[in-house]
Amino acid sequence: MPLDLEGWLSYIEGQHSKTIALGLERLHEVSQRLGQTHFCPVITVAGTNGKGSTCAMLERIFLSAGYRVGLYTSPHLLRYNERVRIQGESARDDDLCASFLAVDRARGDIPLTYFEFGTLAAWEVFSQAKLDVVILEVGLGGRLDAVNLYDSDCAIVTTVDMDHMEFLGDTREAIGFEKAGIFRSGKPAICGDREPPMALLEYAEGIGSALRLYGRDFVFVRQDHQWQFQGSQGKRNGLAYPGLRGQNQLLNASVVLEAVDALRDLLPVAMQDIRCGLLEAELAGRFQVLPGRPTIVLDVAHNPQAARVLADNLGSMAFHPETWAVFGMLKDKDVAGVVKALKGRVTRWLVCDLEGPRAADARMLELALQTEGISAPIECFANPSQALAAARGRASEDDRIVAFGSFLTVAEVLRALGRNA
Repeated sequence: MPLDLEGWLSYIEGQHSKTIALGLERLHEVSQRLGQTHFCPVITVAGTNGKGSTCAMLERIFLSAGYRVGLYTSPHLLRYNERVRIQGESARDDDLCASFLAVDRARGDIPLTYFEFGTLAAWEVFSQAKLDVVILEVGLGGRLDAVNLYDSDCAIVTTVDMDHMEFLGDTREAIGFEKAGIFRSGKPAICGDREPPMALLEYAEGIGSALRLYGRDFVFVRQDHQWQFQGSQGKRNGLAYPGLRGQNQLLNASVVLEAVDALRDLLPVAMQDIRCGLLEAELAGRFQVLPGRPTIVLDVAHNPQAARVLADNLGSMAFHPETWAVFGMLKDKDVAGVVKALKGRVTRWLVCDLEGPRAADARMLELALQTEGISAPIECFANPSQALAAARGRASEDDRIVAFGSFLTVAEVLRALGRNA
């Protein structure tokens, strides 16, 4: 058996012939062998974009209210431990290793993917921590995702857009149906998409979930230096803007407040805890603006919807003479769609290779930029670190550098800058 976390991660990576194998039958069997049970309220969060921010705000609000909180997210940026958090802190190596061992012993000859192994192990860690609430972020889709093994007391779908089409379908209706699979009969189901697919609405109605929609049951209203939330349980006035940057964060925050209200009988929260939670929430790599000059912006945007949000957020910043893009993506993503969304915000493109078989190489990205009619200068680099070094060496103090396109891109830039997050 592996002796440390690095060994375990290498081991579990080779326990299934596929990287992604959707379906819950194998997980149900292993979970039963482990004796896993529903031991506290669970909030499950799905969506094409906005999941991470929503989870971060929920975690911080419930921590501010004095609850013991577990949070499971993916992927990680720098260390696997980031995926499993207890009381706002990453899980310890020893706890993860012990849980991996328990899962491995219970599964016998049942093959599990890396994500499935990690999801079962995370629940093992949580079950030992005497938690009051667990927040689970869906990895891919919803209906057949490993996280959906655990019944939620409140399910959230943040947005529905085109991503992972090879697994979820090539229409918003098909993707919406998959994401709606986390809803449960008689339990709150919250959707923040401004135009939810009919398939999502019909699924919710068909199983009898208590669906709450943005624009119908809850909205936010921008005001000078503050905002107002109008939800199914009433209004909350004079709210400070969330600590997470970006024009999209008020929509995420309104989804969070509707979820908090939906769970008020199970997990009552005071208004002061909401205010503190929204202000104190942090999340690396989501329109993360680093201190110093030139300005450096980090964003894991890797699909067209996220890229459009990033473009809007860049447009709301102060003027910068030049915007240098450190750009690396995976080849199974919609590279053209991301480029199209951001081409009006970037004046110099520094495209780079990433590690791994799924990575698009710099020449592929260069071709995508040329195909979209990009006239701005384009340069190719072997990795994000080299691209970043070139940008920092040539940008003026008043310029900005934007690193985006993948978690891998942002992670390497963070390492190159010597930052933990």
